[in-house]
Amino acid sequence: MIPELGQLSLILAAQLAFLMAALPLWGVATNNIRLMSTARSLAFGQLLLVSLAFALLTSSFVLQDFSVLYVANNSNSLLPMLYRFSAVWGAHEGSLLLWVLILSIWTAMVARFSRSLPIEVVARVLAVLGLISLGFLLFTVIASNPFDRLLPSAAEGRDLNPLLQDPGLIFHPPMQYAGYVGFAVPFAFAIASLLSGQMDDRWVRWSRPWTNVAWAFLTAGIALGSWWAYYELGWGGWWFWDPAENAAFMPWLVGTALIHSQAVTEKRGSFRNWTLLLAIAAFSLSLLGTFLIRSGVLTSVHAFAADPERGVFILGFLAVVVGGSLLLFGLRANTVAAGKSFAPLSRDTLLLLNNLLFSVAAVMVLIGTLYPLLADALDLGKMSVGPPYFSALFILLMAPVVLLMPFGPFTRWASEQWGRFVPLLRVALSTTAVLCLFAWLGADASHWKTFAGVAGATWLIVGTLQFVWKRFREAPSGRRFTAEMLGMVLAHLGMGVFVAGVMIVESTSVERDLALRAGESAEFRGYRFEFEGVAHQDGPNYSADRGSISVYVGERKIASMHPEKRAYASGGQIMTEAAIDPGLFRDLYVALGEPLDGGDSWAVRVYVKPFIRWIWLGALMMMAGGFIAAMDRRFRRHDTRQATSAISNAAVEAIA
Repeated sequence: MIPELGQLSLILAAQLAFLMAALPLWGVATNNIRLMSTARSLAFGQLLLVSLAFALLTSSFVLQDFSVLYVANNSNSLLPMLYRFSAVWGAHEGSLLLWVLILSIWTAMVARFSRSLPIEVVARVLAVLGLISLGFLLFTVIASNPFDRLLPSAAEGRDLNPLLQDPGLIFHPPMQYAGYVGFAVPFAFAIASLLSGQMDDRWVRWSRPWTNVAWAFLTAGIALGSWWAYYELGWGGWWFWDPAENAAFMPWLVGTALIHSQAVTEKRGSFRNWTLLLAIAAFSLSLLGTFLIRSGVLTSVHAFAADPERGVFILGFLAVVVGGSLLLFGLRANTVAAGKSFAPLSRDTLLLLNNLLFSVAAVMVLIGTLYPLLADALDLGKMSVGPPYFSALFILLMAPVVLLMPFGPFTRWASEQWGRFVPLLRVALSTTAVLCLFAWLGADASHWKTFAGVAGATWLIVGTLQFVWKRFREAPSGRRFTAEMLGMVLAHLGMGVFVAGVMIVESTSVERDLALRAGESAEFRGYRFEFEGVAHQDGPNYSADRGSISVYVGERKIASMHPEKRAYASGGQIMTEAAIDPGLFRDLYVALGEPLDGGDSWAVRVYVKPFIRWIWLGALMMMAGGFIAAMDRRFRRHDTRQATSAISNAAVEAIA
């Protein structure tokens, strides 16, 4: 009975989504306040029904109901209780239901926290979100139903993919989906403004906090996915330009451009077309990622089972959403008012360059991801685009971003003078030169990427801290730092930390493949790794060979490491569980290979990875910056108060 109730809940939710897409727009067209007001109630109703369906599917996993096909394919009686909960979104059907649930949460949040906005605006925004919800709910009910019955019931389940039996599954997908789906909100505001014909700065101001929160969630999701791959896959890497990684990275790049473009549109009335297009592109790329991962057209560790029929459904929905929004933009573009003029040297110009660089980077990643698929479809042969292409072009495009980023907060709107940058250049360049000298004197820092990392990170961090000091000295008390400004500062500092981590670990990371017998040791980068042997142990649903390795610096023991090779009971899949000794300035990473010489020795791979933690630390700082910026009180004020605040902010920024 539980699966049938779940399916019924999804059908009813789809009906409410249809009403939410139709009734509010009808109300706007006829100026009927009652019809427009139904949007909020329908949003809450949809959330209630989708939450019920999700809870019912979760209960099927907890109770191990193998009469549900999805449960039988992705669970097992030996599966630990913790992973029974996360297994709900461990495969296609459940992950799509999670997507719909998060979309329903975003929709209800907009309904809850937009009560100060004009009712016709809320009606249009929620109608657009209702249309998106309807598309995904229909897809779930028709082509991806997680409540399909298996009759007769299976005696035992196939088990959850061993790769997914990890805490990473608990946190990574919900975070990433929250980011993906979150870009539907600025998309809905953009479409609502195009429908109304009132494409001024108000819709941007209303959508800015939602954009920042979505971007922050996506940043966290990508960072958690990178960390999960690092410790789970046993290869010691943090990014591989996998197609599904690219699918998440593209909306992040466009979302970053969107955040900066929204700031210009709100404060200067410029870049309106840019902001509209970026809002459309950010969500469109999120949908494209959904298509790539769920259609089976790509090969990826992240991809779900190949299903062309599902791929066609998603592709059709993508065509409708993207094509319809671009058509609407094309019809309305000529009515968008031009913004204020600005000089070649101004904050406006720097942010325009920012938009161009991030957009071009997203296009570069898109081409590299889709070109092999297009070549295969056109019978041009099988080919792949690997990390060398992405790394080379991405560094080339991002270097100007790093170079120009510290100048942005210092620069005035409309027009600026070169002489005001002299203090920045003097302090930041001298500090960068000193730290690069220290890097050159380091024994293992002769690679150009080390210097690039040190120079870029120092340039960003020192430049940002100079801006903080300047605001503290010159801005009036109580107006020095708004939440938006604090968020910007933290995000820029996080970018500096991230750049240092990426460039230094790429240039100084070292690895060594060893063959060790019990009692043997190997010296490596100042560390002595002593192999103590391998013992067999049993887990809840697997058996493992567990290695023991002691690490010494001189005669001082600094770590005991225990890498594993696990064989899972259902299917016998072998998984490598790396052992990591973490540190702020380095990680020691050990992966256990196969037995050699009839079991007398074992293959062991050892990594020393300087500063790798800075990659995720920087990402978390950027995430926190996005959340803090979204808390700015200006975004929650009524129009009259917002206008006063904007004037006051402009006066404060004029002295900066």
